[in-house]
Amino acid sequence: MLAAALARWLCAIACALLLVAGTAVAKKDEDANIRTVQGVVNNPDGQAVNGAVVQLKNTKTLQIRSFITRDNGAYYFHGLSTDTDYELTATFSGESSGTRTLSCFDSRKVAVMNLKLEPKK
Repeated sequence: MLAAALARWLCAIACALLLVAGTAVAKKDEDANIRTVQGVVNNPDGQAVNGAVVQLKNTKTLQIRSFITRDNGAYYFHGLSTDTDYELTATFSGESSGTRTLSCFDSRKVAVMNLKLEPKK
């Protein structure tokens, strides 16, 4: 009887370990298709811009997400698909940056793309 109870206990532990290992593998596979883009928005003089609006456009769905920069001019978008191209632009007080593209061929998990505002023409 003691051997049967020990065998059941060992089986329960083994099943729990397999469950935890399977969850970790699924999470790792999920993270393999997710990436981040971040950077800083600078004015024409090279200074960080607080309050600039950075827009991220998904070129497949045309969905646009926005981020307002903080004191250091930084922006951040997380949870982006590695299978999609994204277009980034920044605007502030009549100035805008050129459009930058984060390509699906860019293999970086954390892409850094700084944006520089240009004076209105």
